[in-house]
Amino acid sequence: MSIHIGAKPGDIAETVLLPGDPQRAKWVAETFLKDAVRYTTVRGMFGYTGTYKGHKVSVQGTGMGVPSISIYVNELFNEYGVKTAIRVGSAGALTADINVRDIVIAMTSSTDSSTNRHEMNDWDYAPAANFELLRDAAASAVKHGFTHHVGGIVTSDRFYATDNGPLMRIAEHGALAVEMETTALYTLAARYGCRALTVLTISDHLVTGADTTSLEREQTFGDMMTIALEAAFGE
Repeated sequence: MSIHIGAKPGDIAETVLLPGDPQRAKWVAETFLKDAVRYTTVRGMFGYTGTYKGHKVSVQGTGMGVPSISIYVNELFNEYGVKTAIRVGSAGALTADINVRDIVIAMTSSTDSSTNRHEMNDWDYAPAANFELLRDAAASAVKHGFTHHVGGIVTSDRFYATDNGPLMRIAEHGALAVEMETTALYTLAARYGCRALTVLTISDHLVTGADTTSLEREQTFGDMMTIALEAAFGE
């Protein structure tokens, strides 16, 4: 049993969805999984395992930010044999071409976090999604007619930044949205030889000021769950 998850061997599937919000993890399990069983409530961070169209799948809350998701992903990959991890989260749009509730599928993630610089002796490491997951997620979005965008995003350590100038300069170079976890997920997946992808729903907009409520973020972002689950199993 790991320190922060505390599940027993065999409790967690090889494929895991990773929402930041533990309440979203509960909603995903109840809405999309069959016969879901909760395997952890440690620190209030819920985890469930059930099936999706006959495939065993888990959903594990990770909390917010690079340090928090790093803890959960390290334990999932290193101690529970997880092979595929897909973040399903919310993000802020960085360009007027993207609207609230659009879906962003992340190819790469730039960051202001210093975590990778510490690991890579001050080199800039460019973490990227697994190609097969990325390809299948985009195909799923097209199949269902979901409004979506594929490209680079930004993982930031600062939610309440006092200066968004650097962030918007990255947006000028094509970054679509900002969130707080993907750089860590993609880096750790590469370290452990696993597959990772981030699928995001735009919850607020740094250009237009549009946003959604906390309840909407928790319970109404279902399109990205369909994309993530279909990508995970190549459907």
